Amino acid sequence: MDETAGQVFETFDIQRLLALLPHRYPMLLVDRIVEARGDEYGVGIKNVSFNEPQFQGHFPERPVMPGVLLIEGMAQTAGALCVASRAAGAKPSVVYLMTIDKVKFRKPVVPGDQVRYHMTRIAKRRNMWWFRGEAKVEGALVCEGHVSAMLVDQ
Repeated sequence: MDETAGQVFETFDIQRLLALLPHRYPMLLVDRIVEARGDEYGVGIKNVSFNEPQFQGHFPERPVMPGVLLIEGMAQTAGALCVASRAAGAKPSVVYLMTIDKVKFRKPVVPGDQVRYHMTRIAKRRNMWWFRGEAKVEGALVCEGHVSAMLVDQ
C-alpha cells in the first residue's frame, strides 16, 4: 500500500518560493514545489532550459547541467521546506548549506529535461536539518546525496 495515500500535500508556486528563499535568477534553481509534507518530505521541480547562463560554457557543443547546480537545487528545495515549516508569523530566516555528503551523479541532465528533487528529512536538531535527496528526470535517478542546512535569524 502506498504510504502517501490519503495524505494532503502542500504546493509552493514561484511566488511562495521567492518569499521563502533569498535566491534569485540565475541562482534560483527550483521553479515550484509540487509536494510538501511539512519539513519531512518534498518534491521540487526545475525546468532546464537551453537559455540558462551555465550552458554558454558547460559545454557549448554538448550542454550538460553542472552537477553542483543539481546539488544546489536539492539544497534549495530542502531549505524552502525548512523555512516554510516554521511557526506561522515567525521571522524569516536565512538558510545556510552546512554539508554535502555521499553525492553520486548517475546521468547527465540536459536542456529540455525536468528535474524533480525528492527530499526526505533524515534528522532535525534545533535550527539544523539533514536531508537525503534524489534528483530524477522522467523517473530515472540522475543525482543523489545528503545535504544539511541551518536556519539563522537575521
